[in-house]
Amino acid sequence: MSGAAMYASVQAGGTDDRVMQHAPLVKRIAYHLLNRLPDSVQVDDLIQAGMLGLLEAIKNYDASQGASFETYAGIRIRGSMLDEVRRSDWTPRSVHKKSRMVSDAIRVIENRTGHEARDIDVAEHLGIAMDEYNHILQDSSSCRVFSVEELAEDGDHYLDEALDREQEPADDLSREGFQQALANAISGLPERERLVISLYYDEELNLREIGEILNVSESRVSQISTQAVLRLRSRLSEWTVD
Repeated sequence: MSGAAMYASVQAGGTDDRVMQHAPLVKRIAYHLLNRLPDSVQVDDLIQAGMLGLLEAIKNYDASQGASFETYAGIRIRGSMLDEVRRSDWTPRSVHKKSRMVSDAIRVIENRTGHEARDIDVAEHLGIAMDEYNHILQDSSSCRVFSVEELAEDGDHYLDEALDREQEPADDLSREGFQQALANAISGLPERERLVISLYYDEELNLREIGEILNVSESRVSQISTQAVLRLRSRLSEWTVD
């Protein structure tokens, strides 16, 4: 359904008030995502995509399924924005490939040693210099939506499906299992990576503000954040699909 057709549909149902009420949620999510996106992405495009996600949420929300509307709408809005970014993704395939290589290397090293894979360990495993490794992290961070939101797509997918149809016990277990696995993986991150993730996602600080707290450059914060997400990907490989 087109945006215009969807708007006409919800408008006919008298939902203009709900659209206005939750428009600030769309804007807040858009600006939060914008911090992790290429400069070519415009906030107005994110907001437009998010509004379509909000309209979809209004049209499809079923209160009897248990989740609050805000939770359901937030997932739909964020997913709509990420879909829009992916449709216009200009990132070279080589960047995606190298990002997966880093994630795979982390998994191999940690499975073999039983310890956290340090950046120097990953670079050595890949047979590259530290400068090149940091360049891979920088490219990955600036060219793609590298975020816990993207990592948790499968978790959101479980919630979407559960709200779209009657739940089965196995669905609840899968969703809860993923959420618990993600929480455990985050808590098991190296201290600095865990702190960056917490400051960005819980405290909603931007990269510059986090850099001031850690006394490092904004680009270094970006590298730490990207490495954290790649580490999470490696530890949640059984749940996620590239």
